[in-house]
Amino acid sequence: MAPPALKVLDPAALPPAAPQRLEAALDYVAGAVVSRTLVKAGGGSVTLFAFEAGQELSEHTAPFDALVQVLDGEVALTIGGAPLKARAGETVLMPAGVPHAVRAERRFKMLLTMIRETAPRPGGGG
Repeated sequence: MAPPALKVLDPAALPPAAPQRLEAALDYVAGAVVSRTLVKAGGGSVTLFAFEAGQELSEHTAPFDALVQVLDGEVALTIGGAPLKARAGETVLMPAGVPHAVRAERRFKMLLTMIRETAPRPGGGG
C-alpha cells in the first residue's frame, strides 16, 4: 500500500520536485516569530520558523514527537527540564509528552517536523 500523498499548502513557496534553500525561504521580522507551514498531512506537518532574538515559545507539551532542524543561527531548548543548544546543521528530537520550550538568544531559523502517526511495522507489529 502506497503512503498517502502530502498536501503542499503553498505550491508557490515550495515547488515540488525542485531543490530549495529553506533558510532563505522565510525572512526574519523584527520582534517576531514568523512561520510558514510547508506540508501538512494526516501523519504530520513540516513548518519553517524564523525567530528574532529575544522571542520564545514558553514551556508546553505536545502529544507527538517533533524534530527540530536548525537551519540558521542557534536555538536554546529546554527538554524535560534539561537545557541544551543546537546550531545550524544540527537536529534535536523532542519526544511526545515531554515538556519543552524554545528560546532565541540570537535569531535563528528552524524546520519543525511534527510526527502525528507512525507507520505500521511489517508483519502487523505496532
